[in-house]
Amino acid sequence: MQLAVNPRLSERIDWLFDWLYPPRCRACRGRIFGPDAECFCASCRAHVQLVGHPLCQVCGRPYPDGSGDDHTCGVCLDRPPRFVAARAWACYPREDDHPLRLVVQKFKYSRKVSLGKPLGRLLALGCEEFLAGLNADLIVPVPLYPKRLRWRGFNQSLLLGREVSRAYGIPMDPFVLLRRRETAAQTQLAEDERRRNVRGAFELNAERSVKGKCVLLIDDVYTSGATVNECSRTLKQGGAKAVYVLTLARAVY
Repeated sequence: MQLAVNPRLSERIDWLFDWLYPPRCRACRGRIFGPDAECFCASCRAHVQLVGHPLCQVCGRPYPDGSGDDHTCGVCLDRPPRFVAARAWACYPREDDHPLRLVVQKFKYSRKVSLGKPLGRLLALGCEEFLAGLNADLIVPVPLYPKRLRWRGFNQSLLLGREVSRAYGIPMDPFVLLRRRETAAQTQLAEDERRRNVRGAFELNAERSVKGKCVLLIDDVYTSGATVNECSRTLKQGGAKAVYVLTLARAVY
């Protein structure tokens, strides 16, 4: 027999726990309150610049002047990517002490697996405009090379994708793409070097099929786009009808 829980009582219990044990900002460790207080306090959240219009219709890079309509940028006109469109929740800052950069670095390199859920929710809710009209058949997270996966203990793209999958009811398969070789870290490479670094680094799992499917590819940070573009190329070669890209953050410097 299942007991019914009074909604008002449940709300009061939640309020009591939040009052006794308020969550802390993942960037500054200050106390935060409220139903949306999962990741940033109000002060840190104010420093997070969300990606807005106008932006490139393809790669999703926001235009700095903040005026005009969405249009394709010169980079995408000169070298059209293999994906249809990419979008991100927030702009990724250059400053090491920026709240968003601090949290992403903790997530990726300090093995803070607990950050996957709140960051994934921010991604899912913040990109609703983009996701609502996609009609994606499948979510595919960008894979890690097995050696790096063992060191980190988890794939951050998978954790972000899990929350998007839950929010929109899109099935996710983390085994569609395989990383066939280890690559150097992209952070210190120039744009052309990034493309060469990941060329041929991914392959389709022979036991999976993306033929005729609309795929939503998920990663944590879009910098040059080399990694997601190479993943998209592999998916398109495998018969994917279309590939869209979603990332938590987008470098704009």
